[in-house]
Amino acid sequence: MIPDLESVEERHRRLVRSLSDPAVIADAKRFREVSKERAEIEPLIRKHEELKRVRADIAGSREILDDERTEAELKSLASAELLRLEEREAELTGEIRLLLVPKDPLDERSVVLEIRAGAGGDESSLFAQDLFRMYSRYAEQKGWAFETLETSYSPIGGFKEVIAGIRGAGAYSRLKFESGVHRVQRIPKTEAGGRIHTSTVTVAVLPEADEVDVRLDPKDLKIEAFGSSGPGGQSVNRNYTAIRVTHKPSGMIVSCQDEKSQHRNKEKALRVLRSRLLDIARTEQHQKIARDRRTQVGTGERSEKIRTYNFPQSRITDHRLEENFHNLGAILDGALDPILEQLVRRDLDRRLEEAGGKNAPGS
Repeated sequence: MIPDLESVEERHRRLVRSLSDPAVIADAKRFREVSKERAEIEPLIRKHEELKRVRADIAGSREILDDERTEAELKSLASAELLRLEEREAELTGEIRLLLVPKDPLDERSVVLEIRAGAGGDESSLFAQDLFRMYSRYAEQKGWAFETLETSYSPIGGFKEVIAGIRGAGAYSRLKFESGVHRVQRIPKTEAGGRIHTSTVTVAVLPEADEVDVRLDPKDLKIEAFGSSGPGGQSVNRNYTAIRVTHKPSGMIVSCQDEKSQHRNKEKALRVLRSRLLDIARTEQHQKIARDRRTQVGTGERSEKIRTYNFPQSRITDHRLEENFHNLGAILDGALDPILEQLVRRDLDRRLEEAGGKNAPGS
């Protein structure tokens, strides 16, 4: 580990020198990149510096204990101090090991959340509305900004499709585990016989793309204006403020009609389009370079059933964790952390296992 961390320390010293370089200071983009990289390395540097101090103190305590001339009282104190130092050394080496695990570079991004009704007709659209509310409440609890980007209503008022933007540091690091098929089992309001109905909703969580991530050539875009509509398809605005953007190379179409101005609807549509294109590019890259990563935490594929919400038994089953949660009402009200915390830990354990311990302290 020490040679690896010494190379990180040298990298940190070069970054600090770069921040004093007039050429770097004059280049705003480069200055931001260097500042961000230095900030990412500094927690590891601080832990390593403390580890070196602790190891030096351990060596000093052992010298005292090994010295036959040392008085018994002093040896007793040194022995107690050595025990404390060794415990701290173990804590630091564990913390450093975690910091050495490669991070998803998009974890700090905001997200574009897409919720689509699946099998189950009207009941599916009503559950899509429940999930939309669940994520909006979760974002509120986290202090993240939640914004509706596009809605498509079912005839009874649920969502056939709804797209939202969630802006906040680290939103993707937690919500990325929500991608997949969510299944609900409950008695529909429209069910006269009281029979339990099963339906599904698909959730996609995309890291929000910046303009520098995905550059859209105007020649590749077909932008059309049309009249917006509301629940059931009725016209709600005779002015042509709704926007439909077609990305010609991919054939992808994104529509947005929730705003009263063409400009805002176009801005939102391009925001969704960029995020979808970034997601496609990342997926293709992973398919080329990643080995099989089907683990307990799940693959993140849209077709994967990740969770079942059983209303008659007030139970939620997360199929990746193979665990039941019996606070269905609270979770649908935004209390997702008990589930997400476990998924985050499972993902970290997987990445530690993939690292194979090669960066473990003392190796």
